[in-house]
Amino acid sequence: MIKNQRGQRAGALMASTILAGAMVLSAGVSGALAQSTDNLEKLSNFQSTGASMEMETVPQTGPRVAAFNKTLAGIKLPEGFKISLYAIVPDAREMAVGPSAGVVFVGTRKSKVWAVTDRDKDRVADEVKVFAPSIQFKLPNGVCFSKDGFLFVSEQNRVLLFPAAEFFYEGPDVAAFQVVKQGDLIPVAEESFNHTARVCRIGPDDKLYITLGQPFNVFPKEKMDLYKKVGMSGIVRMDRDGKNREVYATGVRNSVGMDFNPKDKTLWFTDNQVDGMGDDIPPGELNRATKEGENFGFPYFGGGSVRTVEYKDQTPPADTVKPEVEMAAHAADLGMTFYSGQQFPQQYRGGIFSVQHGSWNRTTPVGARVMFTTLKEDGTADKTEVFASGWLTPNGEYLGRPASVAQLNDGSLLVSDDTAGAIYRISYGDN
Repeated sequence: MIKNQRGQRAGALMASTILAGAMVLSAGVSGALAQSTDNLEKLSNFQSTGASMEMETVPQTGPRVAAFNKTLAGIKLPEGFKISLYAIVPDAREMAVGPSAGVVFVGTRKSKVWAVTDRDKDRVADEVKVFAPSIQFKLPNGVCFSKDGFLFVSEQNRVLLFPAAEFFYEGPDVAAFQVVKQGDLIPVAEESFNHTARVCRIGPDDKLYITLGQPFNVFPKEKMDLYKKVGMSGIVRMDRDGKNREVYATGVRNSVGMDFNPKDKTLWFTDNQVDGMGDDIPPGELNRATKEGENFGFPYFGGGSVRTVEYKDQTPPADTVKPEVEMAAHAADLGMTFYSGQQFPQQYRGGIFSVQHGSWNRTTPVGARVMFTTLKEDGTADKTEVFASGWLTPNGEYLGRPASVAQLNDGSLLVSDDTAGAIYRISYGDN
């Protein structure tokens, strides 16, 4: 009896200690969020936040450089191309290259955006520092520039605008504005740790496009109407100030890569397809949207023409748009970009570079590579082939996992790697 009473008292003490700790943690988080909101208001009014000028930087020298170079020595590329380390950037995902100075802003699926600077233009970063440190970011995966130099950052549930990021990123304070307020991009109740990495692009119509995944492997039927209304499991677009929002595309499971074809203005995007259906189905997708309102098949299709178990008895929309390219199953197709540079040979100009992050849901992993897709004269996909590989060893170990691609201003190709924490540069010839 005495032993039981002691146990009860100990349990009560432990519970009260945990509760007190949770309250302190909650208060700390709430305080940080309140401070971040206050800082954003100050930045919107061009006021100083008082943030320290000692901004976090990432060392670009040391033993890690040698380790990266060892990995890159094993990467296979077409003849005439070479790959090198551009920058060490923790958790590197989407990249936005500044149109004026070529500063590379790098999103993450954590809480930081990085600014990467190559001051002497030797095509190796001199400095990697945190961007806008007084703002508390939450999953700022999506970064994109407008042609006139405005940087957009698309977070899990907010969109921010930095009008002159390339010229004011050196200090902790930089003008910042809310395009979509916190909690207004998707319903707060639909926030999730799963499928929550946004990608953004400014379209040829000067509107802001954002991919919105959904948190399920295959979402339940009762979510259908809500997701169609708000644009989850799809792509939304809006004016650059956040007004006139509309759903551009539906039937998209979880797109984490998109870009516009400069030639015909069509929107292309990758899509990650349903897990747990087997090693070889369903295929990943590279899609082409030619107009507003198209449906790309999910959740009726798990990928390509493969029907999902959950919706096998439902009739798909008659006008479902099939993918332009069916990729390897479970390779996790993520970031993509059209190549518009002059450095690469003619056969690559106007084509699509895309990355495969690599399998988690497959007996034998595939992916961890850069793909290249050529287009036909009518603007549709022609052939897709492996462009860069070697991050996945024969025994299934990942030496890195490419997450996205972007074109540097000199026409070389940047490849981000969120697992190794780096950005690589692929160049041609003596460049």
